[in-house]
Amino acid sequence: MSLLLVGLSHRSAPVSVLERASLSADTQAKLLQDALAAEPAAEAAVLATCNRIELYADVDKFHAGVAELSTLLAQHSGVGLDELTPYLYVHYEDRAVHHLFSVACGLDSMVVGEGQILGQIKDALALGQELHTAGRLLNDLFQQALRVGKRAHSETGIDRAGQSLVTFGLEQLADGRDPGDWAKGKRALVIGAGSMSSLAAATLARTGVAEIVVANRTRARADRLVEILNQADGTGVAAHAVEMAAVSDELTRADVVVSCTGATGLVLSAEAVAGALGLDFDAARPASAAPVSAPPAEPDQHAAWVENGFSTATAQERAVRRRGTVPAQSTGPVRLALLDLAMPRDIDGGTARLDGVRLVDIESLAEASADAPMAADVDQVRTIVADEVAAFGAAQRAAHVAPTVVALRTMAAGVVAGEIARLDGRLPDLDEKQRAEISQTVRRVVDKLLHAPTVRVKQLASEPGGAGYADALRELFDLDPQTVAAVSRADLNDPNRGRS
Repeated sequence: MSLLLVGLSHRSAPVSVLERASLSADTQAKLLQDALAAEPAAEAAVLATCNRIELYADVDKFHAGVAELSTLLAQHSGVGLDELTPYLYVHYEDRAVHHLFSVACGLDSMVVGEGQILGQIKDALALGQELHTAGRLLNDLFQQALRVGKRAHSETGIDRAGQSLVTFGLEQLADGRDPGDWAKGKRALVIGAGSMSSLAAATLARTGVAEIVVANRTRARADRLVEILNQADGTGVAAHAVEMAAVSDELTRADVVVSCTGATGLVLSAEAVAGALGLDFDAARPASAAPVSAPPAEPDQHAAWVENGFSTATAQERAVRRRGTVPAQSTGPVRLALLDLAMPRDIDGGTARLDGVRLVDIESLAEASADAPMAADVDQVRTIVADEVAAFGAAQRAAHVAPTVVALRTMAAGVVAGEIARLDGRLPDLDEKQRAEISQTVRRVVDKLLHAPTVRVKQLASEPGGAGYADALRELFDLDPQTVAAVSRADLNDPNRGRS
């Protein structure tokens, strides 16, 4: 196994960098195709969410792999390599497996324990399968990550440690009040009708808002979401859809706005929000806050990450990078609450300084979640992850020797068949019963001779450092490498293998 991961997330980079480095669906597909076209990657998968971009690959050269994947991330994200490098982390083999399993369990999420990441991992695997960039290793890895994540949520109380990003965002908007009391009777505007916006709408309905208006670029999807909301039992919410062109009018009547679209530019400008509230935008606009600069990266820092497999930046440096330029909130009664869950952002950060506006976005959620207490169940999940990483490594090492074992037994079967044919020529008078008894005896002898070494080699291969046993078996029995490779290809091309 030569698994390599190069990525950046809310833990290593400021939201301003993540925002610029976000990848569209088309860009993700192109990144995967280019990763396979360039050596040394044989497989590739990309996990891109609102707060992380991670490129996984099966490589045959570590240092060349790190350089190539880093370059590809820079090229496709549009952020220069020199600027991107200080925020990248690198994990290799078991460390990369441990990282993805931790991500799947919600341990690395902005809100610890959230379960939405499982759907995003499933989408990443589906894209790799659709483009045929995910082979044996990445199919096994992502499938197992999904199982580990589900196990963590079913066997522990990790769900109590965290919540969805939507729920956490609404709690931040409530600013210490009970979200149900805060939301009761409010009129909500949801911009977007994708998975996150749909979750936001459903959460708002359960929280107790009186009305939900859904605006989306594609009206049919907005209508479908409204239909689901109106059919939901026990919420009593009134929902209807509007065109995107009506958002400005709806702003004048909304109490809370949740936006999560795939737009590449701003959906709500500070000027539009000011106009909806009847504010003089030019008079309300303050001087921009000075940015908080991240410490300059040392020239050899990326090399250190490559050697150590993780970011060498200090906790203080990472905290500064995460903070970036968080705008100060306006004071006074809140007339309009804004929750921006998009990456890149949908809502102008300058709206936070408008009188009567409270803005919560990905950046402020990252700050708030950094101080959230960890649940006791997190330790139990970490134990599950450690056990699953060890089991995955053992299974991969055992799988590495399996084609050699199959090739050995195929060769033995061929020898038996040849000897039986030779016997037929020398003793043509044998009847069918005698011939069958002799054939069965010869096969039993061969099977008994091969049983112990093949079982033992699988056991030894599953242990750390056991990869060389397959080579030893091929050498001892003079197996044709092309025969072993053919077995591997047949297994990999099994249509029932690795489907999510």
